[in-house]
Amino acid sequence: MAFLRIRTTVDERPGRLASLTAALAARGGNILGLSVQPDTDGTVDEFVAEVPASAQDVVAAIEAAGGRRVHVVPAAAHELADEPTRALLLALRLRAQPWRLPEFLAELLRADSARWSYGDHVSDLPDPHQLVVPVAPKRAIRLRRGELPFTLTEAARAAALVRLAQPPVEPSPADRALRLADGVEVEVRPLTEAFREAVRDLHDRCSPESRRFRYFTAMPALPPRLFDRLCDRDRGESVVACRDGQVVALASLMYTQDPGSAEIAVLVEDGWQGRGLGARLARILVDLARDHGFAEIRASMLSDNTRMRRLMISLGADLHYTDDPGVVEARMATGRMAPAAQV
Repeated sequence: MAFLRIRTTVDERPGRLASLTAALAARGGNILGLSVQPDTDGTVDEFVAEVPASAQDVVAAIEAAGGRRVHVVPAAAHELADEPTRALLLALRLRAQPWRLPEFLAELLRADSARWSYGDHVSDLPDPHQLVVPVAPKRAIRLRRGELPFTLTEAARAAALVRLAQPPVEPSPADRALRLADGVEVEVRPLTEAFREAVRDLHDRCSPESRRFRYFTAMPALPPRLFDRLCDRDRGESVVACRDGQVVALASLMYTQDPGSAEIAVLVEDGWQGRGLGARLARILVDLARDHGFAEIRASMLSDNTRMRRLMISLGADLHYTDDPGVVEARMATGRMAPAAQV
């Protein structure tokens, strides 16, 4: 009986995972490991299983159960090691030998090769079997894996390991001063109950168009229950930007039910738009999402929200059409955020 690593993309619908496991059980499969990861058009389910059937039979069974882009490759017994334990031990080795970062990244992701890459790595054409992990400006590590495409979750894992090899970062990204391109400085603070009145005033000062772009409706008043939800740390993280005692912008990271994904939204007072504040806050949200272990960031926006479209593209996001012709969705891996422009 052979060990197999089985990966498939499925629609985000109840019962899909049960269908896949039933299909493997019908082939005499014994599931020994399972992970669920986000993807750009569904969810990636990955199994390590002991299956007496051939790889071709397994592919046919998974496809019949609703799987798409099914990959089945041989696995070894050592791949049954607990993944969190394996990652922690790799991190310990990296702390002792940071110069071996490419080697450890390859081991983490079971890549065929890993090498340093210099120059502008963002311009590469998409290749699902290649992962470029930024390390510093104009410096990255390029990994290749022939049998299985890389996932967004694996990109996030790689980015987290890279951070461990770098010098200590600044304190919490949600509690700092930001200097904008025009030299004006704002204070960024986590959203708490203390900002209730200031956020309500921000909402009142924003134009109906700015509120429509944020909430998909002009929303003449901010409902108290919405503010309470933004403050609820079990549902997400929100930050405010303050200047001279006023809140001039609000940015929110909202957890979703999709594995590994979170959504961001930004509201900037009209007089502060076009100064780079929204982009700086969006980067803070991506950093927060990355620190919380999320692999992907999403942002839903009205199709005529030109500023938000440009903002998300500047971060490195891809835009996707939705079933609603008036709504566009931006998606990006947290581990692949484009470097900020130098000012």
